Amino acid sequence: MNRLPLLLLTLSLALPAAAQPPPSAKALNTEGFQLYQAGKYPEALEKFQAAVQADPKHALAQYNVAATLGVLRKQGQICQHDAYRDTILEHLTASVKLDPKRLQRAKEDADLDPIRDTVGWQKLQGRSPARAADVPELLRKVSWFGPGVGVYGTLVTLKFEDGNKVTVTKKVPQEEGEPKTETLTGTYSVKGRNVEVKLTGQKPDTGSLDTKGLLKLKTLGTFYDSPSECDA
Repeated sequence: MNRLPLLLLTLSLALPAAAQPPPSAKALNTEGFQLYQAGKYPEALEKFQAAVQADPKHALAQYNVAATLGVLRKQGQICQHDAYRDTILEHLTASVKLDPKRLQRAKEDADLDPIRDTVGWQKLQGRSPARAADVPELLRKVSWFGPGVGVYGTLVTLKFEDGNKVTVTKKVPQEEGEPKTETLTGTYSVKGRNVEVKLTGQKPDTGSLDTKGLLKLKTLGTFYDSPSECDA
């Protein structure tokens, strides 16, 4: 029996499958959008991330990664999917650089609500910590978080409000049970890059907002635009 024709047939059937090109970024993004519409957000995220990996210059895929991470963050699935504020901003910023029209969509997209109070979002709106004139508005529009402390995460948050009012919220660890919350109020003033915080019953605390968007106070410490998450 001549086995050559059978061997050639087997090879001809195997070659097309082996030679198939990987899915394009466009195809992966389309699959991801279908999963997103079906409410299958983790699966959608995988497709969008694969699309970005296939083509980092695919503006829509970059945007969809950011938006889907925003959804997962709002659902509390932060650690499971690395849905950190800076990661969302990284993909959104990349998308806007590739396609500036994406910014208008982002302003109206509820999926991106979790990043509105970040320095990165304010940069996309044209504000910059490198400009002293923007410092007062950045202080008010950004939520400020102290560094993480082990399993407790961020223990101190700072909120600047209209009327030069400031609120400091502290979580105080207890020997048993959940940390106790303490709230301190006071006033603040800004001169150039310099910031002075006067909490009721305490000495004034001074510092500045640096050009990278870090708020550094002598007593209260350094504050960031994102909380400490998933470090424990």
